[in-house]
Amino acid sequence: MIKKILRWLKKAMLWFFAISILLVIVFKWVPIPFTPLMAIRALENKWDGKDAVLSHDWVPLEEISPNLQKAVIASEDGNFLNHYGFDFQAMQKAFKNNQKGKRIKGGSTISQQTAKNVFLWQGRSYLRKGLEAYFTVLIELIWGKERIMEVYLNSIEMGKGVYGAEEAAKHWYRKSAVNLTKREAAGIAAILPNPLKYKATNSSSYIERRKDKILRNMRHVGKLEY
Repeated sequence: MIKKILRWLKKAMLWFFAISILLVIVFKWVPIPFTPLMAIRALENKWDGKDAVLSHDWVPLEEISPNLQKAVIASEDGNFLNHYGFDFQAMQKAFKNNQKGKRIKGGSTISQQTAKNVFLWQGRSYLRKGLEAYFTVLIELIWGKERIMEVYLNSIEMGKGVYGAEEAAKHWYRKSAVNLTKREAAGIAAILPNPLKYKATNSSSYIERRKDKILRNMRHVGKLEY
């Protein structure tokens, strides 16, 4: 019985590795139509008796303003262009802050967030974190930084029912993502910690301060060389 279970587990793991690697290879070129979070939000709305609103329009990275690319780096992952998927210094800092009882911070990189958003569910379990690390390594090796940024900016939640840079630009500023100014890009990046709570326009004083900080940090991002 034990041998049968072990054989089954071995086959299941081999199938998992094969399918996961195949998916990552396919999504290196194919636009990602939806993510687990989109499905979860739709189900949540259905349970609450609301309409499942979902706005998502995939565009290539060339049609997303460099201002937004720099803004999310400045806001979410200052070392994105230099690390290999994990920013251990940021993770150590986040751990120390959490130990001191400060506001919980995860220290996740853009690569980790992309892996989680595209392939996994939300949560803080050790299993999910382990799978997140696995997929992060895969996309760093197979996709590279430019594709990771493209997928990230086309997949993340940027408002209630709003996913991706193009829809976010239309929703918040009534323009295409390619035409976002620095301040507008900073506005979208500023709400990413909680896009269901915060607003990029008519923002709270807290978000306005975040915009100012992101604008200052954008000056240090430099040329985008993926």
